[in-house]
Amino acid sequence: MRGINQIKTAALLGLLSGLLVLAGYYLVGNEQGLYLGLAFAAFTSFSSWYYSDRAALMAYQAQPLAREQAPELYDMVASLSAKAEIPMPKLFFVPTKSPNAFATGRDPEHATVAVTQGIVDLLSKEELAGVIAHELTHVRNRDTLTQAVAGTIAGAITFLGRILTFGALYYPATRDDRRGGNPLAILFLIVLAPLSAALIQMAISRTREYAADLGAAQITGNPQALAHALEKLEEIGKQIPMNGNPAMSPLLIINPLSGEGLQSLFRTHPPTAERIRRLLEIAKQQQEAGTPVTA
Repeated sequence: MRGINQIKTAALLGLLSGLLVLAGYYLVGNEQGLYLGLAFAAFTSFSSWYYSDRAALMAYQAQPLAREQAPELYDMVASLSAKAEIPMPKLFFVPTKSPNAFATGRDPEHATVAVTQGIVDLLSKEELAGVIAHELTHVRNRDTLTQAVAGTIAGAITFLGRILTFGALYYPATRDDRRGGNPLAILFLIVLAPLSAALIQMAISRTREYAADLGAAQITGNPQALAHALEKLEEIGKQIPMNGNPAMSPLLIINPLSGEGLQSLFRTHPPTAERIRRLLEIAKQQQEAGTPVTA
């Protein structure tokens, strides 16, 4: 299952990069646009790889958390990191009552886990361990880098559509004006490409969330604790939303968006009820197999 998820994620990232290249082609109107798109994709990918952790921490005004400030949390993260077989990440604290958490960083050696005041106050020790294990799975699977690259490329596509299209509307794109002002190209840049990029980015996020839930269940041996945590986070998160850059919302453990039907397409996370169902199914399988459940 892990290998299938990685293949799906790689394919979706490829689609995102392809959209960016295609947007460059339609903007310029010839093969030079392809080179522009490729260069832009390479630049945005490198930027997100190197600066993703700083951008996410700044977006939510996260502050470094010293061990003496939260020794129990430090010990918990150290223990879970050892079980996950990754280096212990840096810990940050977000001073908000909204209950949430996220992980960021380009690789396990440069990772950070951030928790809010709200989530520390809301969850029990076992539930918080499930959330931390979820974030550590993101780190172990390098989802933090994948999500950062996906978000940056999607943002670059939107940037091309909203900013650079101005030139396509009022100026010839090429000397022979072969595609300058092409209505279909303009429609693609303004509407179709950004919409498609957003949907692909969300599909990547959903795939990685299911995998992180499974990883948390394996690390803690207690999938029910994470299921109970998600239930609480869903309920309280709607009442106290977490402010920040929407582009960073896929990093959060939960980002509730009310509404069904068409609106569900724009959820950055899978439906919480489905995540809970899967976790409880894992717990049932553990009990039937006689696997001990521990915190």
